[in-house]
Amino acid sequence: MTPPTTLLRPFDAEFFRDPYPVYARLRELGAVLEVALPDGARAWLVTREEEVRVAFTDRRLSVNKARSRNGYQGFSLPPALDANLANVDPDDHLRLRRLVSKGFTPRHVEQLRERVVTAAGHYADRLAAQLAECGQADLLPEFATPLPLVVIGHLLGVPEADGRAFSRWVAAMFAPDHPGHTAEAIDHIHRYLLGLIGARRAKPGDDLLSSLIAARDEGDRLSEDELVSLAFLLLMAGTENVQHLIAGGVLILLSHPEQLADLRRRPELMPEAVEELLRYGHPNQMAVRRFPLEDIEIAGTRIPAGDTVLLGLASAHRDPARYPEPDRFDIHRADKAHLALGHGVHYCLGAALARMEIGIALGTLLDRFPCLELAVPVEQLEWRASFRSHALRRLPVKVG
Repeated sequence: MTPPTTLLRPFDAEFFRDPYPVYARLRELGAVLEVALPDGARAWLVTREEEVRVAFTDRRLSVNKARSRNGYQGFSLPPALDANLANVDPDDHLRLRRLVSKGFTPRHVEQLRERVVTAAGHYADRLAAQLAECGQADLLPEFATPLPLVVIGHLLGVPEADGRAFSRWVAAMFAPDHPGHTAEAIDHIHRYLLGLIGARRAKPGDDLLSSLIAARDEGDRLSEDELVSLAFLLLMAGTENVQHLIAGGVLILLSHPEQLADLRRRPELMPEAVEELLRYGHPNQMAVRRFPLEDIEIAGTRIPAGDTVLLGLASAHRDPARYPEPDRFDIHRADKAHLALGHGVHYCLGAALARMEIGIALGTLLDRFPCLELAVPVEQLEWRASFRSHALRRLPVKVG
């Protein structure tokens, strides 16, 4: 067994700008490292792909905060937001997953295709109008953010205007602008979801949230906290990552003109491009934190029970032991397998929907804006100051 590692402090301004060189140095130091998080809490960071993939299915690693003995636990959420799929272990996870899964079957997802295509066309029109009027536009609020809000809003019966407010609150959770901003955002989210569920109870609709309320009220298959928590997770997961994958995907393609040209010539390659984007540029830096149920070893490093373990997704996706030339974006890459959508029991329930939304969004932009380009130099782009999520704050674009 290797001796305990020196406590490292990798999450600084350099990391927020570009985390990948930092991950390269961390992988050289070891497969498992003890790190200090920005708030001073300690955690064990798993840096290499093989160990990350194995840890996803290790039943000794729990996602339940009750198993934590010290250190980082993730966001401080009230119980009504914390009893969701990401925070419960297999037995409860499977029960909750079955209740939600009917909204994400292949048939149901395919039925949403026309809605996604229509919404993408609508927001492309709006982006075009903004470009024509002002000469440039921010792709995030004009296109990338509202598109997934329309889709998940349809599933849950959430109006677009409400979805925009929700998206702002989630952004504040990940990258607060001032002390207390995260707590304020969580309070807004909590109160909004309670109001939304109350309104849907009074007037049920033909949507997933109404069916979950029925499961709670009629079948007693959900606790009230589980109901609110599921609504929170579905809204957050259905918007946050997709919008940043769309914006990040545009940036990556514009930064790789040969790959972009290939995709324009052969639009049938879009599914391949989406998989490579998920590997190369997924905003999530870590999987949901985990807690050992007993003292364990990972790659020869002993981790005490109850400590916090972070699975470094972004680091794993740039591991040269797993991917040849991992820092090269290549839509023709033969092996595009990745962990961006999870692995094992916690594989993303909405994976097919996310893939469809990203592919349609990028395809629409490539078709409508053949001369799209950045409106500012790459080095002037603003990134979130977050170790959890490497995401753009803005993406100014223009038509060349």
